[in-house]
Amino acid sequence: MATIEDQIKSIEEEISKTKYNKATQGHIGKLKAKIAALRVRKEKAQAHAKSSGGGPGFEVRKSGDASVALVGFPSVGKSSLISQLTDADSHIGGFAFTTLTCIPGVLHHRGATIQILDLPGLIKGASEGKGRGREILNVIRSCDMVLYVIDPFQGSHFHILDKELWNAGMRLNDPKPQVFIDRTERGGIVVRSTLEQTNLETEEIQGIIRSFGIVSANITLRTDVTDDHIVDTLAGNRVYSDAVVILNKIDLASKAELDETCEQLPIGWPVLPVSALTGEGIEAMKDFIFDNLHFMSIYLKPQGQEADLIEPLIVKNTSTVRDVCVKLHRDFVRRFRYARVKGPSAKFDWQRVGLDHLLKDEDLLTIIIRK
Repeated sequence: MATIEDQIKSIEEEISKTKYNKATQGHIGKLKAKIAALRVRKEKAQAHAKSSGGGPGFEVRKSGDASVALVGFPSVGKSSLISQLTDADSHIGGFAFTTLTCIPGVLHHRGATIQILDLPGLIKGASEGKGRGREILNVIRSCDMVLYVIDPFQGSHFHILDKELWNAGMRLNDPKPQVFIDRTERGGIVVRSTLEQTNLETEEIQGIIRSFGIVSANITLRTDVTDDHIVDTLAGNRVYSDAVVILNKIDLASKAELDETCEQLPIGWPVLPVSALTGEGIEAMKDFIFDNLHFMSIYLKPQGQEADLIEPLIVKNTSTVRDVCVKLHRDFVRRFRYARVKGPSAKFDWQRVGLDHLLKDEDLLTIIIRK
């Protein structure tokens, strides 16, 4: 009997032999949905094996206001780069695979505390487990931003790295598709769309969803969907994150060599030229990381005192009052009574709110706790 891995490889071979175009997109979508369903089964089996006494994990405790992963082949200068950015002491050597574990460093910039992870170099086949690839990729998936570190003399490495992250379920610099699947007990697969679908016919969409094992559901589309949009939504484990290309070692490359490397990178992606050796571009890199981690400033006003308008609390722009309480003190949620907010998120000055109130940039916040 064929294993799950054998079944996946067989379907992948069929996909590779099929020319991708509008006429075949529905068929290929069905095959991708079958692979996604098989991988869900495989992940469940692996999770059960791990809980039953599997091998050691590769985990990193998240800290700070956000976390960023340095992703690259061995010997592209990640360790030197993290030494420039943070106070981490990553052992640096002149040979491949110097970093054998994940080394977290902390970047303090413009009031934010940002965890930057120096991971072992990824290699081709990482998403299949080569070089502890799956463990490294799981850490990357948990981060708020991905920094591809590229050697200007090895620009083709980017596409190898990006494919590994794609295979690991990461959709970088892509918006999450507005596809909503609500399973039902009967009625078949009903597709409703708020705009014209130019890539797939309704029957093709239904076929892709059936290939995943769903026979009855209401499907709402607010995106002009592709087969990947449907399959990604079905899989339910995709990560949508921001990414930037760090073009390191610019002190060693000519302008022509840098231009040639940039031509191999995706159009529209941000590219930051830096030198971990000389420090060129490092401050601009710090600013870029801060500006694109979607932070906001919250000004705290202790009860009966003036608000601190000099040093705001830096938090993610999806933060609630609860998130701020957790950040300030571990007991604040347990002892919380209510909060008052003045600013963009309040309907009126000093509105009384609860833990689930969503804050906005430049809010003033007072938290009232039980004594």
